[in-house]
Amino acid sequence: MRLANKVAIITGAGSGMGKCAALLFASEGAKIAAADITEGPVKETVAEITKNGGQAIAIRADVSKADDVKRMVDEAVAKFGTPHVLYNNAGIEGESAFLSNMTEDQFDRVIAINLRGVFLGMKYTLPHMMKARGGSIINTASIAGLVAVKGGAAYSAAKAGVIALTRVAALEYGRYNIRVNAICPGAIETPMAARIRGDAAPNPSAMACTPISRQL
Repeated sequence: MRLANKVAIITGAGSGMGKCAALLFASEGAKIAAADITEGPVKETVAEITKNGGQAIAIRADVSKADDVKRMVDEAVAKFGTPHVLYNNAGIEGESAFLSNMTEDQFDRVIAINLRGVFLGMKYTLPHMMKARGGSIINTASIAGLVAVKGGAAYSAAKAGVIALTRVAALEYGRYNIRVNAICPGAIETPMAARIRGDAAPNPSAMACTPISRQL
């Protein structure tokens, strides 16, 4: 197993990509500290892992709050030891609105979870990885951080920030043998995607990103 005896902290592990990652990492032998803001779903993830013979703990944490993130990392370390992997996956879609109609609260909430949450996860995990002289950090950005999405000013800004933050962290901590990478998924069928569509069928044309309807 590729991750035998490794310790992985995975945020947003109650559903979607985070849950899939937790199950996959566990199947490869990793010990999982599964975190989510909603306790019920993340406990279900852990139950599925342990049922299949893996090791995991469930941690309720709001990644936008420093105290929660520090506690999350501390609990993972206390249970399993130094984390080898941090997967900053937790995120929200936020409310869709054109920029001039978006409220400050709507903008701030998405930035707090999708961007500050990644910053906090790295801030409190990196010291442990530095002491161990190695580790891997994976940050979930998005194609929305690379191209424009109508109604997604906050989401796109946060995900673009995740990409930039990842580059800086990779530059700063490579000397400790810590790899820091971002992934930029396109549309993936998750509960979040279904909420964004209002449970309507997928419509690729809705992701059109060309201003003024002009094709080159």
